[in-house]
Amino acid sequence: MLLGIDIGSTTVKVILLDDEKNILYSNYQRHFSSIQETTKKMLEELGKYVEEDNNLHVAITGSAGLGMSNRMGLAFVQEVFATQLSIKKYIPDADVAIELGGEDAKIVFLTNGLEYRMNGSCAGGTGAFIDQMATLLNVSLDELDEISRQHDKIYTIASRCGVFAKSDIQPLLNQGASKANIAASIYQAVVDQTVAGLAQGRDIEGKVIFLGGPLKFSKGLQQRFTKSLKLTDENAVFPENAEFYVGLGAALYGEGQESVTYKELISKFSKSGKKIQITSSYPPLFEDKDEYDKFRERHMKDTVPKVDINAYQGDAYLGIDAGSTTTKIILIDSQDNILYQYYGANKGNPVDIVKDKLKELYELIGDRINIKSSGVIGYGEDLIRSAFSLDVGLVETVAHYRAAKHFNKDVNFILDIGGQDIKCFHIKNGAIDSIMLNEACSSGCGSFIQTYATALGHDVSDFAKMALFAKNPIDLGSRCTVFMNSSIKQAQKDGATVEDISAGLSLSVVKNALYKVIRVVSTEELGKNIVVQGGTFLNDAVLRSFEKELGINVIRPEIAGLMGAFGAALYAKEVGSEKSSIISKEQLKKFEHSSQSVVCKLCTNRCNLTVNKFVDGKKYISGNRCERPHTGKEKNSTINMYKKKLEYLMSFKGVDGGKGKIGLPMGLNMYENLPFWHTFFTTLGYEVVHSGVSSREVYTKGQHSIPSDTVCYPAKLMHGHIEVLLEKGLDKIFYPCNSYNFDEKIGDNHYNCPVVAYYSELLDANISGLSKVKYYRPYLGIHKPKVFKKKAIKYFAENFGASKKDIINACEKAYKAYEEYKNFVIDRTEFAIKTAREKGQNIIVLAGRPYHIDPEINHGIDELMVSYNSVI
Repeated sequence: MLLGIDIGSTTVKVILLDDEKNILYSNYQRHFSSIQETTKKMLEELGKYVEEDNNLHVAITGSAGLGMSNRMGLAFVQEVFATQLSIKKYIPDADVAIELGGEDAKIVFLTNGLEYRMNGSCAGGTGAFIDQMATLLNVSLDELDEISRQHDKIYTIASRCGVFAKSDIQPLLNQGASKANIAASIYQAVVDQTVAGLAQGRDIEGKVIFLGGPLKFSKGLQQRFTKSLKLTDENAVFPENAEFYVGLGAALYGEGQESVTYKELISKFSKSGKKIQITSSYPPLFEDKDEYDKFRERHMKDTVPKVDINAYQGDAYLGIDAGSTTTKIILIDSQDNILYQYYGANKGNPVDIVKDKLKELYELIGDRINIKSSGVIGYGEDLIRSAFSLDVGLVETVAHYRAAKHFNKDVNFILDIGGQDIKCFHIKNGAIDSIMLNEACSSGCGSFIQTYATALGHDVSDFAKMALFAKNPIDLGSRCTVFMNSSIKQAQKDGATVEDISAGLSLSVVKNALYKVIRVVSTEELGKNIVVQGGTFLNDAVLRSFEKELGINVIRPEIAGLMGAFGAALYAKEVGSEKSSIISKEQLKKFEHSSQSVVCKLCTNRCNLTVNKFVDGKKYISGNRCERPHTGKEKNSTINMYKKKLEYLMSFKGVDGGKGKIGLPMGLNMYENLPFWHTFFTTLGYEVVHSGVSSREVYTKGQHSIPSDTVCYPAKLMHGHIEVLLEKGLDKIFYPCNSYNFDEKIGDNHYNCPVVAYYSELLDANISGLSKVKYYRPYLGIHKPKVFKKKAIKYFAENFGASKKDIINACEKAYKAYEEYKNFVIDRTEFAIKTAREKGQNIIVLAGRPYHIDPEINHGIDELMVSYNSVI
């Protein structure tokens, strides 16, 4: 018999074949990083199907299988090669195989030259990515799959990293977007990452086989792949045993290996569990329980008195913090004592959470307590304030500073670590002097620890307690979440316990915050009066790690996770009002909330809006780039040179000159040179067709042919623009290489960026459709008119059959057209400045490259500025 053992990043698969290659037994289980124990149990269960003296030809594969194969003295086969073996045996006519695992993603091109593509250090677009997103939505994997098939809209969600994806998803949740639409968008992000991140310039076509657990069990993911790749039912193959194909390949590879008996196999496995000594570790966070008790006693002094809400009578002030992952609510009395508090996950729907808690609060206060004022902060500030008619909304930093002052009036540094963000403020002379926030990475945040707690099969609070008395906290460094996976796996192989890993993660969070976000050179620069807050600091292991790293004691209020809400309540009290505008108990009984996703059609931006409707007729609209969805009025008429330049370029229309059509891709330097080339070809008698402004749809059309995931987005868009021209049926496309651009005499050189200068060559090498048309990509520098004219006469005579006279005429008109465009920009800018000064408007110089006038690239920043009565 043949036995394949596939030990992946998140699961173990065991598959047994008879000598006819039929499956006798298969098992698939998550190992939650307990690889040794899980595999041992699965092999012991195999004993029900084989005898002790049965001969087994065994091979091991998988991202976590090499070490075990070495220790057991059994054959190892690389997983991509194993996949190829199983496909060749069971689906020999396959052209492409796509396999998604827990943290691995692969594409194997099987025809027209065997080629493998695998993800590197990033686990975006894999099963682990989907797991994280399901947790964020507070649904199981089965529920995520089910609701995804009820979607009616796809949002653009980052796929390369779970952190970036959370940054896209959380605002959608807080704005009331449908979970069904978000679920489908998560699957689409996985597809986009697979196509753009792995295909990298090679078409996925023919008979495509989909393998791995995520693609086996997620019907919604199957649908997104099939639709995105435009596959027919015959060409999209989802094998019955898709999750076992790597293990099947290992079993097939084992056929050529020496056999062992089942009894010998179990014996080898039992001996392989010897642990290796850990060398890279820190001292324990606490030496003993006595030291921990003193630590707890010191921090329990920083409290806010609690008053029995059932006995209190008088005025009260409400604060709500609608955060990225949690909702916090506090009600204080006139002496700043706490009457009521709540801290819980928002479960993707902060409106329902706040509604339920307000109902509970109204039952508690009866007619004895008057909520005199209310305030709200956080990601969901605008939505919650609109929904429940709260009095004030304020910036989070102000609320956190107000709360910190309550505990230490001389506070000079505040560090707040939340679920996805880190905020640090230096206080000087009683005011916030500087603010630092984490940018794209949340590796030093609460969700960082929560993700690993879940992956290791523990509740986050229990996981945190495990760290307190760990003997050897692991040195995991200050690294990104994806790279940390590798460190943790290595630590587990070296024999680290879950306790050691938990303590190591706590230390890592602190190091990330200090050295990646705050970027301190010396911890002394933070000062001596430090207040830490945020739910993450309720983890005593994180707090202890922070104090040990700084070498001083800090203040961690008992309500560390509620400081934002507490600060909002204090601010609401300071603002004061005779009567709060907050929704009444009677109104709350009738309160209803619904959300609908729509596309705004008031301009060409086509913003994806989420329209939240409330029972009293109020609406809250999010996702808009301008005020028109709210007002219904025309856009602000303030001068916007970004818009004027784009309108000027889009005014160039094709004119039939009798010599056919030629396409120009509208991107990169064409945003500056379109007047030149459009006029040149029109003068030669060609009808010029350009690909228009960019959009997400345009990007999607070309993402399969992008060979590098590190090139800039404007360059990636060029692939889509070429596809647009090909779809228009054009048989001639022109996109020249330009080492230099026009010399404006304001710099020491006028080189183009290498990507801008030579991207036409890359497009030719990676877009197969260009081989079917005439694609012109000459090296023609238009920065020197005399040299250009000389080269143009030769090139366009040879390739277009144009006469010398016509080419010279086209050159002269093209340069004149460029000068007219340049003069238009100068004249309109001077007029804009003059008009702004006459009207007393702000003037903003929005610097950028020519292609930044493309709405898909600038994301409406020009319109945002104009909405603040500024001339751009």
